[in-house]
Amino acid sequence: MLRGSGLFDGAPATLNLDRSVAFLTPVLVYTARSRGESEAPLLFACVLLSNAASMFLPGSNLTNLIVLGHLHISGGEFFAHMWMPGTASVVITTLVIALFNRSHLRVSTDRVTPVDKPVVGLGLVAVVAATALVVALPSPAIPVVLIGISIVGVRFVSRNESWSRVAEVVGAPILIGLFGLAVALGTLGRVWSGPADFLAHLDSFGTAAMGAVCSVLLNNLPAASLLAARTPPRPYSLLIGLNLGPNLVVTGSLAWLLWLRSARSAGAQPSVRAAARIGVVAVPLSIGAAVAVLLLTGST
Repeated sequence: MLRGSGLFDGAPATLNLDRSVAFLTPVLVYTARSRGESEAPLLFACVLLSNAASMFLPGSNLTNLIVLGHLHISGGEFFAHMWMPGTASVVITTLVIALFNRSHLRVSTDRVTPVDKPVVGLGLVAVVAATALVVALPSPAIPVVLIGISIVGVRFVSRNESWSRVAEVVGAPILIGLFGLAVALGTLGRVWSGPADFLAHLDSFGTAAMGAVCSVLLNNLPAASLLAARTPPRPYSLLIGLNLGPNLVVTGSLAWLLWLRSARSAGAQPSVRAAARIGVVAVPLSIGAAVAVLLLTGST
């Protein structure tokens, strides 16, 4: 099985989907090289499992906050609804990744190169603090943003970070474009009842499928703004589709772009086509399993 898969599972829940991909991708490239093994399985696991694990906490993915904005529930309540469907999606996605990369998942111990021990720094402190706020507060967005700004500010003061590096990693033009599209579609969804009426006629599986298709066509953030402009009848099913649908293709989420940039900056050349082939199998299976578990627990 994928070694260190627990790292993938926990990172999106605590770091946020996009930050976890940007942070983990170069780490996994260097880890694979130190073990003398192919980078592909860990790279595919990074982006696909980050998407799959982004439904555990509200702050794990911005789509969660958009869809659940009408419900005003705490992080703990959200976790109670979603931890079992989230676990099912992660397990299924992991198994599919392992199946596609089974020939690369064996490495002898004599090929492993020792690596330096990880250093505990401000990043870990920020992650722990942000996680505690997300779980404890019903509206953690502003406190979590303040923590992020504070940490970046410290790095600027100590000259460990530069504006050009931040702009490169964040992808400001694309972020601005996605934000504009999300605002436009959110406005459309509030004045036009078409999306809400359509969702009202779908069951849980249909709602999840609708979320997945829209995430691929529009990107998951604008899709969430459109489909959740009015209170969706099955918000948790919709979130499953919006979080897992992006595993189908690169247009699904901003995390894909960050993944590509981070991998290439570390000297790797990940194959989007190969990742998409895994996603075509993993997405319907993981969505089906997650929605089935959701129904068994009495949530929709």
